[in-house]
Amino acid sequence: QVQLVESGGGLVQPGGSLRLSCAASGTIFRIYTMGWYRQAPGKQRELVADINSGDSTNYADSVKGRCTISKNDAKNTVSLQMNSLKPEDTAVYYCRIISSDSRGVANVYWGQGTQVTVSS
Repeated sequence: QVQLVESGGGLVQPGGSLRLSCAASGTIFRIYTMGWYRQAPGKQRELVADINSGDSTNYADSVKGRCTISKNDAKNTVSLQMNSLKPEDTAVYYCRIISSDSRGVANVYWGQGTQVTVSS
C-alpha cells in the first residue's frame, strides 16, 4: 500500500506563486509516473502535469510556461511550481503516482487533495 501526502496549497492573489509538494511512502519498488491533477467545481478532473521515470514531462496547455514539475527519485517526491497564477487555476489539486511492488504489480494511487484558491 502506498500513501501520498500533499502540501503547499492555499490562498494566493492573481499573479502569485505556489509550490505544491507530494511525498510517497509505503510499499514502493518502482515508480513509473508521478503527476498532478486538478478538479474545479462542476468540472472533470484534468491533468495539470506529470513526469515519468525517464524524466519526460507533460503539461496541460493552460499551464504551459507557468508551471514546472520536478521530482526527487531518492525521496519519492514530486513538486509543482506554479507561477503567474490565475483565478481559473482555482481547484483541488491531487497528486497521483503509478508504482509497482517487488512482484511487478502496478497500481494507481491518489492523494487526498489540496485546495488552491487564486483570488484577490
